[in-house]
Formats: sequence, structure tokens, C-alpha cells
Amino acid sequence: MTRLHHAPAPNSGTEPVDNTKPVEVGHPVFGQPQPSADPSKFKVKHTSDGAAYKQIDELNREHKLFPLPFPPPRDLPEPKLTLAQVLGVTPAALERQIVKNGQLIFHALGDTGSTRGPESQNSVADKMVADFVPGEDAEKERPLFCFHLGDVVYSFGEAKYYYDQFYEPYRDYPAPIIAIAGNHDGMVAPGTSAVSLAAFLDNFCATTFQVTPEAGGLSRTAQIQPGVFYTFEAPPYLRILALYSNTLEDPGVIADPSIGTSQLDYLRAALGRVKSEGFKGALIIAHHHPAYTCSNSKHGWSEDMVKQIDEACDAAGVWPHAVLSGHAHNYQRFTRQHGATQIPYLIGGNGGHAVQRLTRKGAAGLRAPSPLQIDGHADPVTFESYDDQDYGYLRVIVNSEQLRIEYHPAGDGADSRTPDDFVTVDLATRKLVHFNG
Repeated sequence: MTRLHHAPAPNSGTEPVDNTKPVEVGHPVFGQPQPSADPSKFKVKHTSDGAAYKQIDELNREHKLFPLPFPPPRDLPEPKLTLAQVLGVTPAALERQIVKNGQLIFHALGDTGSTRGPESQNSVADKMVADFVPGEDAEKERPLFCFHLGDVVYSFGEAKYYYDQFYEPYRDYPAPIIAIAGNHDGMVAPGTSAVSLAAFLDNFCATTFQVTPEAGGLSRTAQIQPGVFYTFEAPPYLRILALYSNTLEDPGVIADPSIGTSQLDYLRAALGRVKSEGFKGALIIAHHHPAYTCSNSKHGWSEDMVKQIDEACDAAGVWPHAVLSGHAHNYQRFTRQHGATQIPYLIGGNGGHAVQRLTRKGAAGLRAPSPLQIDGHADPVTFESYDDQDYGYLRVIVNSEQLRIEYHPAGDGADSRTPDDFVTVDLATRKLVHFNG
């Protein structure tokens, strides 16, 4: 339901305002009008979640945790969201501009909400903002949006932490932020009356452009996604199929008896439309829990989810050019050899919450590239590259012929324009190639 209220009061971005009701503004707003200094501490103290996690661990051991149901998105079977809608511009004009520029650029990252303080999030956000520096090719090189790979707010997606963990860190980010929900965005702390995904839906799935109370007086409007799964389109170069892999720590789940098959129905419809329309651009599938990880714990591995996605892709005769995930708190890149094609799978889960080592303390570091051992998986998968030391984000470039995904660690500094890792896919052959720029 659309919520209509008074106009927002001006705010410098340094103090949260006690707004108690959403504010409809009628048009999208992104970064603050004037840059402001990074905060040095949170406005709302994040209390310990130790007791809640102890209960969760006990429930996990007793196999008493199940995926949680979620509200159906608007406009099933294939909910859609376009970049033109998000920007509040006409589709034809935006497409002409993208074609004129010859490429489309966006950021991607996940697992951003910090519970200890703003420093780690600030380091990543500041480096992303630096990508908007004016120059000779400012418009062509300007990222048009950020795609969040889930776990926006920790530990249980509470509304009271959205200001510190989302709105304040990205107060100077001058572009829209689209998101998929992570397990922490949908988790409910044991013993509470909280509703799964409530704050995420308020702040990312609004029906109109409005400033929510969680923004604390900052200007960014809530996103207008149709629900927790949807197709995001930026014609003519890009289509993202966004899935919600639910609330368990492991594994990711998109369909089972407790939540139904609405996402599989959506995925089949979306892939079928890619096929029927003869879409020639880059096709990306995004879900929070990764298909593969290279760690001792296999944190996030979701074999059933991958099998369901594979079956839908095989039935439609349509496979993605790349798959993006979060959940594991580091950067990892894999190559899946599917027939004559190569599909990169990337994890961008070091967006600000934490950095998790892939090996135990004192053990030797992992060597890459190396083959990944997966029982019962017909396609060979190679572990190509990783960073388990730094926070960072992905910068994605799409043109009429190629999809390039770069990894940029925040520790390189705001002035660095050199990625620490990258991969490029030829859209026609679906093979890894050199970037043609």
C-alpha cells in the first residue's frame, strides 16, 4: 500500500531526523545534494546478538530451521523492473544514451552491513563514489546503478539499523541501489514478533518514490522493486534475473514444499522470454547464496538450488553469461565449463560487514587456479582467483559484444583505477576473452 505524508525536511546528512512516517516525493532521489564527512560512529548502538545466535545454532543442530515464506511479488509470473523506471526517465531516451555511450557500467557488492562501526563500509562506499569523478569520458564511464547482492542489514534485517548500515554509508553515492535480499535481511531473531523481510520490503519494494523513516532525514528514496525476485532490465545490453535464496545460513533455497515453486515458475518464464525475444545482451543470474565456494566449511554451498536453476536453464535452452552472489565474506571467482561455453561465477561478499579467510589460521594460502572437486556435478569448475584479506566491490561493464567484471579492493585507495582481478565473456560465443574496450 502506498503511504502518503508530508514533504521531507532539509538535512545536512550529519544527523538523523526522527521521522515516524514515510514521505512521498514523487521522483527518485539518490545521493545527498552536498557531500558530507564520513561518520566515525553509529547513531544506534548495535547490541550483541550472541544469545540469539546461540539459539539459532541449537535449532540448526536439531534441524528445526526451515526457509520462511515471503509475500508474492507484484505482476507474477515474471515481475519486472527497468533501469528507466528506477531513474525516473523515459525508456527510449535512456536506451539511446546507453547506445551512444557504447556501454553500460554498474557496481555490485554484498554483505555490507557492519555491526561494529562505519569504517569498513565507508572504505568501500568512498571508493565506489570515486568512480563518479568527472573527466573527458565522464558520462560513458559513470556507473548507472549499484546492484546489492544481499545482507544489507545485520543481524536480522532490523529497521532500526537501516540508517547506520545502509542510508548513511551510501549518503554520497549518486546513483540508485537495487537489491536482492540476503539471509540476514529475512532472518527473524528467535523469540521476537518481527516479520521476515518487513524492513527490506519497506525500503526496497515500495510502490512509489518515498523517503522512509529508516532514512533518518537523508534524501535517498526507497527502491521500487516489485518484490524479492524479479527481472531487472537495462536495454539493450543487460538483463539480470534476481532470485531470493531465503533465510537459512546454509543452504540457499529458492523452491521447496515450505515456500512453494513461485520462483521456479518465474525463472522458467523469464528464461523463456529471453529465448522468445532473442535477447542478445548480457544475461546475469544473481542470488545471495553462492553456487560454489572454496573454503573448508563449504559456507553457502547450495547444490539443490543450483540443480533447480540448471534444470530451468536446460529446459529453456538459455544459460547465463555470469552468476553473481554474496554470502561468503570475501571475493572468489570460478569458471564453469558448460559444454563449449564458459560461465564465470563470482562472489562479492566483502562489501563491508566482514572479511573471512578461506583457510584456517596458520594454514597455507590457497593456490589458484585449481580444479574444484564437486561430487555428482557434470560440469568442470575451476577456482580462478580470490581475495580473503580486503573489503571490495565489483565493477561491471557491458557493451554490445562483451561482459567484463572487475574486482576492486577498497585498500587500493580511492584514486586507483586498476582492478585486482577481472574476467571478460564474449556474449556471442560465451567464452572467456580479452576485453576490447
